[in-house]
Amino acid sequence: MPSSAALIEPFTERLNTFVTNPRARGDLQRYFGISQPSGAPAYTGSRFEHLAGGGDRPDIADRITAEDLVAVQTLSVTVPAPVALDILEGPLGARLSGLLQAVPRGIDMADAAATVLSDGSPAGRAWHALRDQHDVGWVIAGKLLARKRPQLLPVYDRVVRCALGRPHPSYWLALHAALRADDHALHSQLLALRTAAGVGETVSALRVCDVVVWMGHRAEGHACPR
Repeated sequence: MPSSAALIEPFTERLNTFVTNPRARGDLQRYFGISQPSGAPAYTGSRFEHLAGGGDRPDIADRITAEDLVAVQTLSVTVPAPVALDILEGPLGARLSGLLQAVPRGIDMADAAATVLSDGSPAGRAWHALRDQHDVGWVIAGKLLARKRPQLLPVYDRVVRCALGRPHPSYWLALHAALRADDHALHSQLLALRTAAGVGETVSALRVCDVVVWMGHRAEGHACPR
């Protein structure tokens, strides 16, 4: 496995430009509706981790539910109906449930071992199982798993990829290395930014990272490939 130093440069430099951008706090507030007079969120994605109490509630943490399928729609993706039915009622759902049982819950990515995020780990195998379904792909697979383990697994879509690139060997491992570098400095920055913006602690550091990068890159006017 590549060293942490090899994984985080120049990835961490690009990521830090978003986290330290003066507009990051306001972007978080706009996304989660904190700066809105009515308190209403400007983006449906602000409900992603909170809908129906969250996807990592103890009673449902190890199975993908209909509520999870609705939650990913707040992030502008839809699980195809045949795959959704297989998840809810078929062998795919049983397979994913077995894998999720082996994925740690309630732990931040920055505190997890890299092996938890490796390609052959239960989380990695669950991602592959979802990605390989017809009309699912890597974006939907990642968002579903982020719903189930919001502290451990990040949202990674085409806008974030356009902003941060496609690090080797994976975005998960590159982000993990970046969050752990310099005594978890980036992880601490994200938590401090969350507090400064007035965002609740139920929003993970990973989600703060995703929103800041997503909002910041869109604000720069980039036309990201679909």
